Amino acid sequence: MTAQTFPDISAAPAAAPPVRRTEPYMRLQWTDSLTGAVGYLVVHTLRAGLATGGTRMRAGCSLREVEDLARGMADKTATFDLPVGGAKGGIDFDPKDPRAIGVLERFCEAMRPWLDMHWVTAEDLGVPQHLIDEVFEKLGLGQSYHAAISRAAYPAATLERVRSGLNAAVEGGFLLGDVIGGYGVAHACLAAAVWRGRAPAETTVAIQGIGTMGGAAAYYLHEAGMKVTVVADAAGALYCPDGLDIPALLDLRDGFGEVDRTRLPAGVEQLPRAAVLSAEVDILVPAAISYAITPDNSFDIRARVIVEAANAATTPEAEAMLAARGVPVLPDFVANAGAVAWAWWLLLGEVDDNPDTSFDRLRTTMHSKVAQLLAAWAEEGVTPREAGHRLADEPAPSAVSGPVVIP
Repeated sequence: MTAQTFPDISAAPAAAPPVRRTEPYMRLQWTDSLTGAVGYLVVHTLRAGLATGGTRMRAGCSLREVEDLARGMADKTATFDLPVGGAKGGIDFDPKDPRAIGVLERFCEAMRPWLDMHWVTAEDLGVPQHLIDEVFEKLGLGQSYHAAISRAAYPAATLERVRSGLNAAVEGGFLLGDVIGGYGVAHACLAAAVWRGRAPAETTVAIQGIGTMGGAAAYYLHEAGMKVTVVADAAGALYCPDGLDIPALLDLRDGFGEVDRTRLPAGVEQLPRAAVLSAEVDILVPAAISYAITPDNSFDIRARVIVEAANAATTPEAEAMLAARGVPVLPDFVANAGAVAWAWWLLLGEVDDNPDTSFDRLRTTMHSKVAQLLAAWAEEGVTPREAGHRLADEPAPSAVSGPVVIP
């Protein structure tokens, strides 16, 4: 999308913001000699020699997809005033294949020069955090934030802070690093409900995908009193008009975010997987694959607001069609940016292993960002994505000047 100038935003940063790139800074392609799997690294922007973005694995992952995701990461880091650029890794391979861990190891070995010095990566679709950390440990790089940790004045202390934060226990039997992204998505939904003037108990939600991100979002929405009436995984959709028992369903998930149908609670109806997109709800949360909402299915959507928990969940054409119907799409680079924002707050020593500190900061930040996007939608007719790009184009001075200092 072409950057625009809005004269009503008068506060100019002390340092000129970077021009939005239309082309990535760098593309790398790798082929695994043992399986034929193809992997990609796309660095969209590089700041102070650093870029951040997860590594995903799925059959069919393409260079175009990774480019789109890297661009989204660049928007995330700018929107949340993080002093780094955006990147993404992707591997075209089935993560359920028993050879997947070997493919991931060889991909990381091939990308080692970037992982050692420039690229801070983390979990993504098909690659849980514990798995990528195991690979980094095997490669002698310690942890997937290695490129940033190695710049710290005391790397061992920084690594300990990062590990303590990621592994901090939170209510529900979860780890902070596993749920913080979904917590941010949940509060993007809560902020949307506030904007619509609806109490949580009066708000219904459908969630496509209940893996790490979607599952955590579902949990915190349920805890806030919202009725999550439909969830979907790879096997289909699950529906209860009075609201699903989310904690019970999450306990039935396997390692790939799929619910054991043989042990479903009473009153849960099984529907086709596509039914989640056409659910009659207030908020739809696509939290599974990229490009889930397309021109072909956008007219099936009955939700009043869409909150993107998955990266690039809505195609540009579908988003335009939804906007014409009065349905705003809260873009991924705001709604699901909680994980990357929190990871960098942790790296920079701005939060620690106290979950309350992290939750408080992310909740406050997310509500503020979403309120700005929806105000622009209501008052100016500007889509949330366009309004989000305003924020990305005007980062705080600290995000565009000077080296990254990691304590």
